Amino acid sequence: MSSLHRIQWIDQQIRAENYPNSTLIAKKFEISKRQAQRDIEYMEMSMHAPLFYVAKKRGYCYEDDTYVLPNVYITEEEQKILKYLAHRYRNHQYESSRSIRRVAHLLEHFSESGDEKVNERLPVFDVLPLTIHNMELLSHAIEECNTVYITYRNREGEKEYYICPLQMTSRYNSDYVIAYCDQQDKQLSFRLDDILHVRVTAIRFERTADMEVEIERGKSPLLQPFVAKLKLQHEVNQETWMGYRIISREGSYIDVEFYDTASFLQHLLISEWEALLSPHWLRNQLSARCHRTLASLDISTTNQDESKS
Repeated sequence: MSSLHRIQWIDQQIRAENYPNSTLIAKKFEISKRQAQRDIEYMEMSMHAPLFYVAKKRGYCYEDDTYVLPNVYITEEEQKILKYLAHRYRNHQYESSRSIRRVAHLLEHFSESGDEKVNERLPVFDVLPLTIHNMELLSHAIEECNTVYITYRNREGEKEYYICPLQMTSRYNSDYVIAYCDQQDKQLSFRLDDILHVRVTAIRFERTADMEVEIERGKSPLLQPFVAKLKLQHEVNQETWMGYRIISREGSYIDVEFYDTASFLQHLLISEWEALLSPHWLRNQLSARCHRTLASLDISTTNQDESKS
């Protein structure tokens, strides 16, 4: 049940003079007391509810009986998208991080159920249905300490892992789940968009202090972006090129920022552009990757010819 339903129930309980509190809310909806308290804080801070805690009753009432809840409705699907974006903004480790995390805080209020402006440009993230679905399942498993079976795809193909998910994180503009892997007896990071299937089990695991320490040690530092200079086939007037921020443009020449070299190289291979002018090391890496691909095609063609003969 969404927090919007919980908030409506809290409002009904207050008007019935039942003086609801976080313990009562948590018990009613089978959520944590911390989550219940966040609902109360959201009502007070974002919905401007005149809440007043009555110590004698150990619960809340309205100081102004004329208050009514704002008519706000967000669908379950919209809440999932907002929750995903809140996670991405909260874990943003690049420039303007402090302001961007304020946006994450606002999004979390909507996703768990304010209009705040920031001067800094917000990063652009893809919202993929499968990624959101996997994140929902894994987030629930992390909260409840449930073990999970995942089907994971990497360079070696598809493989099934039995994991204890510990924490969601973002690195280099990609989402990961940090988990303890039973097969390898160590912590591993699994990229969310490479997880093909998630199955949450009813088996629970116990989080240890060692797990938490290892997660804390793995926090990534703030990063500065690389800048690539490109000549495009046509002049662009947008502020981004295929999702990458354009920091300067002159005719068909643009300077774009990127953080993850591997992802940007992959983007160059599937995009239309005329020339990669700089940096030199990026040109070398792109050239090397193209040569490897061509060499693989030659080997494959040779093997096919030999099998036919």
